[in-house]
Amino acid sequence: MTQTEHFPEFFNQAPTLTVCDPLAEFLAVSENGIIEYRYADAVRLCGHSCPTVAGAYLMVIKGLRALYGSGLPQRGNIAVAMQGGRDEGTTGVTATVAQLLTGAAPETGFGGIGPRGLFSRRDLLSFGAGQIDGTLALTRQDTGQTVAVSLNGGIAPFAAEMRDIMPKAVAGSATPEELKRFGELWQARVKAFLVDLVDDPRLVTVQAV
Repeated sequence: MTQTEHFPEFFNQAPTLTVCDPLAEFLAVSENGIIEYRYADAVRLCGHSCPTVAGAYLMVIKGLRALYGSGLPQRGNIAVAMQGGRDEGTTGVTATVAQLLTGAAPETGFGGIGPRGLFSRRDLLSFGAGQIDGTLALTRQDTGQTVAVSLNGGIAPFAAEMRDIMPKAVAGSATPEELKRFGELWQARVKAFLVDLVDDPRLVTVQAV
């Protein structure tokens, strides 16, 4: 039996990102290489929706806007440097979302086509860049322009009710009703990031490097 997705409605209210991917154009994947990403794409990739996934999604979008202005970001032409180590905290989750949106990949990424390695994305994603004044940095490969991007998730904390429910949910002692409420509170914070506070300048900060 075929099952269908039933994502929270607010996913459709989150900002989208349209990019031009020369590799997609070269391989006739999409006309002119135009691809549109939505928050649900990040959720499908990560397998869940949380403040980290939402924060990463917003950081990359706002960082790319700063780098490209009204132009289309060139997917595959952007390097991503993570401040944290690859196995540190939620760095890996953030990097996964960044890779989706920018095409930047670590040493395991696509090495390119032909002897010139056309459209290579390998080694464009790096970790442990402690000198970054932010969670991550995005660099245009054509111009060398770089921005450092940070998230201030503290302006949208979980509801106070979560203090009682979350320990039960994690310990496996929550009732079905409490588990349902836990999920609602969890996604309410994600919605605060993606919809309610998406234009609040305190949430995501972007600075030229």
